[in-house]
Amino acid sequence: MSTIPQPHGEDAAPAPAGRPASSPASRPTEATTRGPRAAVRELRHDPDDRPFIVIWEVTRACQLVCKHCRADAQTRFHPDQLTLEQGKTLLDDIAAFGRPTPIVVLTGGDPFERRDLEDLVAHGSAIGLSMALSPSVTANVTPDRLAALNAAGGKAISLSLDGSRAETHDAFRGFGGTYDATLVAAQQVRDAGFRLQINSTVATRTVDELPDLMVQVKGMGAHLWSIFFLVPTGRGQALQALDADQVEDVLQWAQDCSGYIAIKTTEAQAYRRVAMQRATGDAPPHGELYDRLMTRTLELVSPDELVNRRSRPPLATNAGRGFVFIDHLGDVYPSGFLPYPCGNVKSDSFRGIYREHETMQSLRRPDTFRGKCGVCEFNQVCGGSRSHAYAVTADMLASDPTCAYVPPRWATDHADEDPITGARTAPIELGITPVSGAEPAAENLRAAADC
Repeated sequence: MSTIPQPHGEDAAPAPAGRPASSPASRPTEATTRGPRAAVRELRHDPDDRPFIVIWEVTRACQLVCKHCRADAQTRFHPDQLTLEQGKTLLDDIAAFGRPTPIVVLTGGDPFERRDLEDLVAHGSAIGLSMALSPSVTANVTPDRLAALNAAGGKAISLSLDGSRAETHDAFRGFGGTYDATLVAAQQVRDAGFRLQINSTVATRTVDELPDLMVQVKGMGAHLWSIFFLVPTGRGQALQALDADQVEDVLQWAQDCSGYIAIKTTEAQAYRRVAMQRATGDAPPHGELYDRLMTRTLELVSPDELVNRRSRPPLATNAGRGFVFIDHLGDVYPSGFLPYPCGNVKSDSFRGIYREHETMQSLRRPDTFRGKCGVCEFNQVCGGSRSHAYAVTADMLASDPTCAYVPPRWATDHADEDPITGARTAPIELGITPVSGAEPAAENLRAAADC
């Protein structure tokens, strides 16, 4: 097995305090000759013109009470949620982008609460859209329902599994038995002919289960594992998100495990920066959490198993830039975690909203972001998590507070400014003293289920 060359001696980057530099032997990664840009997949079309993926919350109704839910899901349908005919009109509008058409993910709440879900899937498939679903694991997920949705044209289904043990997952979902039910549902999804994706929320209470969970997800036959980095909004405010150094360790670990199973991240756009750094042999330093995760990983799988497939390059999308969210009422948002309504599909063209709204356009100009993200050399393929920026600062254009990386240009040219907000850290000449910290977001209005 070969390893990515690591910088050493005078060429080694200095490790931040408390984060020791890595050694080559500690990273069982596949050697690569790819350039840094090849380590990240970029959209083949202009993200100003059309999204890559559209998340549509077809209902807010759901039987579960998940602790990290961004939607505060309800037990009943909202009377003003999009009707079947309004939904078909929306799908027609999405298809009118032309080829390549966006992927459409129907989520909730629980989309399986809608009795007309098959009609929506069939209509979208008939007009050329790739239709995917992200249900909650409840009694609604049955072999017959799955078969009907597959026959209607559904291509992929994502299920959530947030821990390697029943105690962890069931505590997240609010009901006992959901862990076992998810394992059963995963097999039913595959038997019905769907591609299976597993979504896992990572927070301080679940992070140490990631190695065991990874092995379990692979054993379930998932074609993709999506690691969602908790945004502390909605019910998720009661949970504890990882800090920037912990996020960095998990991203480094995920990159080292991406030869074992295809991995993507949600609300951790810095994973692309890590992939690009690794492609040039410039592996950033890691900390104690990485060591703990990798030690457990190597107790479960061999080093050779971690490099038995080519890593899946992450895709360069972000809120409002290739990604867009529509809620159950038809309101359009750059992301479900960004409460900036840009229009409503009941009265406005979805294509016009995506292409022309000033909020969407502002998110496509990362060079104008505040703080270190605005000057980062990786911002065109990363751009930071706009959701984490908003959750902490109430400013969606601030820098991502969960990214530990400090761009060289920031360190040399902006030493007197806050790396997240871009505000000066000392009073400026006009005598104006900057605010020491913004109030965190008071509520979470919407968020996107991942697929």
